[in-house]
Amino acid sequence: MIKKSKYTSPRYQLIAIDIASKIVDKHYNVGDKIYTRSSIASQYGVSAETARRAISILAELEIVESTKGSGVVIKAYEKAVEFVHQYNDIQTINDLKKDIMGSVERQVKEMDYFNDSLTKLIDKMDRFRSSNPFTPYEIEITTETPLLNKTVSEMNFWHNTSATIIAVKRNDELLRSPGPYITFLPDDIVYYVGDDKSSERVYHFIYPDNI
Repeated sequence: MIKKSKYTSPRYQLIAIDIASKIVDKHYNVGDKIYTRSSIASQYGVSAETARRAISILAELEIVESTKGSGVVIKAYEKAVEFVHQYNDIQTINDLKKDIMGSVERQVKEMDYFNDSLTKLIDKMDRFRSSNPFTPYEIEITTETPLLNKTVSEMNFWHNTSATIIAVKRNDELLRSPGPYITFLPDDIVYYVGDDKSSERVYHFIYPDNI
């Protein structure tokens, strides 16, 4: 029985690997005469040309010997094993590639959803400002702060404020989920979330001289 992988190989390759697998499983032994091309075509429900190409692969790999009018004779067990292993390795690589691409696609969709939701949240925040800990606050960065050109990681923003930066507006561009390595520049608008005292802590942290 031919086992199809997620990436379907050409029919003649599947027939070749099926025959090789039967040799590996000792269903056929070295020296056994198996099918003629016409019987292979009939057994697998393919054309004579497809059967010929399948046998040609095995013959080129010296797994079988094909003689016109005499059928197909099993020639080498070890080479059948090698062929099956190589085929399985290729299928494993292809399956892993598909899994990775599927994961990337899912992550892109999730990020698109997150960005869309974040944009809507920021657009509506002035209307819904309250003490809700998940309502975003904002603060403008000026030259009065001693934190200019420092990264969020360097200034230990979260440890000092218990607030989390979710976006930075810079030159009319909204930088979503900016991460720990973004720096504060003059005229940046920093959006963050936290508890009901976050706004006060963030202001005093960014502008300590104004306390």
